[in-house]
Amino acid sequence: MKALSGVKRKMVLGVTTLAAIAVSAVPGSASPATGEGQGGSDHWGVITRNTIGSPVAALRNGPFGSFGVTSPSARPPYGTGSLGIEVADNSTSLTPPSEKVDFGNEVDFYRNPVLGLNQVGFHVFQTGENTSHGGTGNMPNIRFEINPNLTAATATTYSSMVWSPPASPVTDRWSPYLDATTTGTWFLTGAAGTVTGCNLSAPCTFTQLKTALNDGGAAPTIYTAAVGKGRDNMWAGAVDGLRINRNIYDFEANGVKTLRAN
Repeated sequence: MKALSGVKRKMVLGVTTLAAIAVSAVPGSASPATGEGQGGSDHWGVITRNTIGSPVAALRNGPFGSFGVTSPSARPPYGTGSLGIEVADNSTSLTPPSEKVDFGNEVDFYRNPVLGLNQVGFHVFQTGENTSHGGTGNMPNIRFEINPNLTAATATTYSSMVWSPPASPVTDRWSPYLDATTTGTWFLTGAAGTVTGCNLSAPCTFTQLKTALNDGGAAPTIYTAAVGKGRDNMWAGAVDGLRINRNIYDFEANGVKTLRAN
């Protein structure tokens, strides 16, 4: 299948409301001591080294809809914008031929404690077409690149810690908040996944993953945080209200706002 047609293939950087969480705006930068990253909008964008093909990960207005939807779920949960993501399933010469993209922050979460994560999740705009392309589990992910610091794999200093969300309870409109600490599954890539048993073939709950990483050695730390998709099925949709601990990242067409959950 060709890459999504009729769409200008680009990547750009970069908010009433469906939000169920009371928030307030906050300034500032990340705190390594507390793990409360408050990433400034200039630190968010496509992570180029984690991008394959020519996917779209663009801050945008909307989506508003779909047509005929008039409830609060017809608009982004925060402000008026979101992060639009589009990936194709068969557009590269690589194996597999699908695309991949991560839109994230490589600065403000660096060296924050993985075990300090206690709230993670987002809202998603899922479509019926996406479920026809890859089933109800065809969803974007939250990804943390980490140093797992495992005593059983001391030479392993890198792994991706990935949340696979549950199926969205709605399509063609904005979902409620999807809580990554209580729903869906998590896995680690590479040797860390093998050692902990939390891998793609046998994913874990959030609690099980943190327990596996807390193995008595040095504490695992974060390199980056991102929302991403691929490499698997074609998907076109949007994400908003990425939550990491008390901070909620509101994706707007003119940048990323940091809100604080009250």
